[in-house]
Amino acid sequence: MAMTGGKTSRRALPAAVWAMGLGSMFMDTSSELIHALLPLFLAGTLGASMLTIGLIEGVAEATAAVTRVFSGTLSDRLGRRKPLVIFGYGLAAFTKPVFAAATSVGWVFGARWVDRLGKGIRGAPRDALLADLVAPPLRGAAYGLRQALDSVGAFAGPLLAIAALAWFADDLRSAMWVAVPPAFLAVAVLWRYVREPETAATQAAERPPLALASARRLPARFWQVVALGAVFTLARFSEAFLVLRAQDAGLTLTLVPLVMVAMNLCYALAAYPAGAAADRWRASTLLLIGLAVLIGSDLLLAAATGPALVMAGAVLWGLHMALTQGLLAKLVADAAPAALRGTAFGIYHLVSGGALLAASAIAGGLWGLFGAPATFLAGAGFAALAALGIGLRRT
Repeated sequence: MAMTGGKTSRRALPAAVWAMGLGSMFMDTSSELIHALLPLFLAGTLGASMLTIGLIEGVAEATAAVTRVFSGTLSDRLGRRKPLVIFGYGLAAFTKPVFAAATSVGWVFGARWVDRLGKGIRGAPRDALLADLVAPPLRGAAYGLRQALDSVGAFAGPLLAIAALAWFADDLRSAMWVAVPPAFLAVAVLWRYVREPETAATQAAERPPLALASARRLPARFWQVVALGAVFTLARFSEAFLVLRAQDAGLTLTLVPLVMVAMNLCYALAAYPAGAAADRWRASTLLLIGLAVLIGSDLLLAAATGPALVMAGAVLWGLHMALTQGLLAKLVADAAPAALRGTAFGIYHLVSGGALLAASAIAGGLWGLFGAPATFLAGAGFAALAALGIGLRRT
């Protein structure tokens, strides 16, 4: 197949895809600024225990994972995805002032829960809408572009947090107010510039009532992608362990967030080219390359005795994410019927979320029993097994 230039692919993507990417970028900038400061605010300002902080995060993320299934199914039934996307982003935007103004742990818990509820509501409809907006040959590029811009926000947020703390002389409340404008800007961009394909609305009346039981209508090829995504997630546990490894390797507390900046910067730079490559190359080839990069990352992180190797491992981690995440989203979109695409993305995210929880529990247990190197060596082992499985399927 002839290779298509990156610039041509970017020009071929509709404006709505760019708007969705920019919306993700602005919201992620806001959210990551809050996430960089919230543990300090809870523990230092509000006096919350580590157990309380962990429970807040666990409940919030579980809410997001479960909500994705229902919102995806609802978007299929309505034949309209944009209202759910806007509602989800809007909920998240309205929580940002609550974080800054909170006077108790209860207020923070409520805001965090609503914030993740909004993420769950928008996630599956947004991914399905991207597939609705572009033809199959450009889906990899579309998902890659959105994730690239999202990753720009992911490293801009912590940098903005550091700058805000410096500007406001370490006043956490004042620094968190900086997260409010980009959150509402995200909603405005999506409201103004995203237009759904007309076919979605005209076909809505013809759709039968949908329920989660409709998952039985999803083809076997889709379930294979779900299983593949779960295996990949088991090999790649929570990125919180990158932060812990940076501190464990001697990076000063002030500079620890830089490990996430390095990871997300690489993710942002590589996500679009990797997504465009997914439209032209065999999926198994890219997946194997991504797993090889993850193994290299884990081995560097296991061997790290100082910050330099941790940073190098984080960069490879981000490259792995760029090579695989847009591709897996494209595979879900390609495997699912258009009328069930929202449901498909909801199920995919739910299963991947469960796998991430299991992988992080295993990683934490290994760290506690045997130390940090054992955690990353186990990750490399899981990735090698996943690569072996893909290699055997190709033969």
